[in-house]
Amino acid sequence: MTLTDTRELVHEIMREAQANLIAAFEEVEREGAPHAGLPPRHFDGATWERPGGGGGTACVLTEGAVFERAGVNVSAVHGAEAPPSIYQEQPGARGHPYFATGVSMVLHPRNPYVPAFHANFRYFEAGTERWFGGGMDLTPAYGFEEDARHFHTTLKTYVERHGVVDYPTVKDWCDRYFYLPHRKEMRGIGGIFFDNLDLPGEDGFDRALAFVREGAATILAAYLPLVRRRFATPYGERERRWQLYRRGRYVEFNLVLDRGTRFGLQTDGNIEAILMSLPPLARWEFQYAPEPGSPEAGLARFLVPRDWAE
Repeated sequence: MTLTDTRELVHEIMREAQANLIAAFEEVEREGAPHAGLPPRHFDGATWERPGGGGGTACVLTEGAVFERAGVNVSAVHGAEAPPSIYQEQPGARGHPYFATGVSMVLHPRNPYVPAFHANFRYFEAGTERWFGGGMDLTPAYGFEEDARHFHTTLKTYVERHGVVDYPTVKDWCDRYFYLPHRKEMRGIGGIFFDNLDLPGEDGFDRALAFVREGAATILAAYLPLVRRRFATPYGERERRWQLYRRGRYVEFNLVLDRGTRFGLQTDGNIEAILMSLPPLARWEFQYAPEPGSPEAGLARFLVPRDWAE
């Protein structure tokens, strides 16, 4: 398989994942509309081109019955020299032309009891190197053990079925990556995260690609049951204020720490697609602490590394 064929194959798989995920998220929107008293919304797509080479399609749903904002983006970009966000992790890529394609998504639900969700799967080439990366993580405003166990158990089963990465390693990597050092807390309850995946052997590329392809499909089994379980839960102004306050942590991470955001900015990506990951509304309060013993205070025990998988 030529280099061009490989790039087109991976890009097509990313676009296939985008289409399947959008269809599934829109189905949940239709299911939740009667409970929210709002019409279901659809994703609107916008295609963009990057001046230095490549482009992508950003698909965003706004003001939905279930999702206040949801975005599922696919991009394929290339350039004459790998940016710092690549060569700082892959020193051998420095000074070489690069190619990158991937699918990324963020879902900010309307109901405070439905957790926010993020995932991305990506493929890179730079010089003679090529590798995969990605993962998914969950960010609840209210902690539910049954939700956390379902999410992590589903991911563990998926990872162990393929055997290309070690589950404790990719779980720990996620716990460490989605950590806000200035807050001394995790952004959410973690998930899995991997990078620099380049398997040896003649079938190494095919095995890594199969792992990534099923990872995108696993999103539906890991996340959507939680959405369906919680989207009709009654809530009031207190829960809404707490949700917006916790969204502030999401914004802090994405703007200050996230490598994907840095890659998009360093490669002159489409700014609307890059900042699609931010929630439509968030809030910050000075020296705020939830009332001891409250459900809001109970979230703190979820924001520490823990073995949730059954």
